[in-house]
Amino acid sequence: MTTLPPPPQASAILSFDFDGTLHHAAGDPPVPVDFFELIRKLRKEQGVIWGINTGRSMEHMVEGFMESRFPFLPDWLVAREREIYFPDPSGRWLPHPKWNKLCEKEIHRLFKHTRKLLIHIRQQVEQHTGAQWIAMAGEPAGVISQSEEEMEWIVDRIEPLVAAEPHLTWQRNSIYLRFGHRDFQKGSSLSEVAKHYGLSAAACFAIGDSHNDLEMLDSAHAAMTACPANAIAAVREKITATGGLVTQAAHGHGSIEALRHYFLPR
Repeated sequence: MTTLPPPPQASAILSFDFDGTLHHAAGDPPVPVDFFELIRKLRKEQGVIWGINTGRSMEHMVEGFMESRFPFLPDWLVAREREIYFPDPSGRWLPHPKWNKLCEKEIHRLFKHTRKLLIHIRQQVEQHTGAQWIAMAGEPAGVISQSEEEMEWIVDRIEPLVAAEPHLTWQRNSIYLRFGHRDFQKGSSLSEVAKHYGLSAAACFAIGDSHNDLEMLDSAHAAMTACPANAIAAVREKITATGGLVTQAAHGHGSIEALRHYFLPR
């Protein structure tokens, strides 16, 4: 599996969240076939560059390509909301060295600096909830709660605790939360991808459905924004307030609707 032939010159960057936005596990297929046909059309006629901007790890995302029956690879991938990869001609994913090394360096420095604070947060989470604390390679600190309501309680509890640390933040998707660096998230990663292709936020389109998509859906990173009908309330509110598109269709069909709205107007 490889990418579509590259356009002579990129005209726009398309950024898709994966789970819940483009991919729907209960769908058959999980990503609509019409989505890929529309990407082919926009590539041929307008020279768009497209990619996946996800909280999944690189390995988990490769599994997602297979499960979703992708006929071709995206032009770029953001994994763990911060790591940028580009495929080589054979379809092998290669890291964006400058960005990924800087990201790793700054996150390592931040977690070392905030070690005591994170230990305190972990104690709070484990003493007052049934949530699971996660610490492993690539995921220095994170939480998996038992429910959305429990995660809301956790977020309310930790928000004042991290207020004094300007670079410490978290990315949340449903019952999953990952601590990280404020400068490295889906939005800043999208802007770095656009910079790679010589484009600005004015040429960027982004669509997402959950909390960890909010930075990507900011005008600082994408002038054209949308969310599918199944998006959480906070995302729908942001999109409505900033003049983006809340689609009538859900999941991948919502992504198709948004692409037609911005790139194939009547």
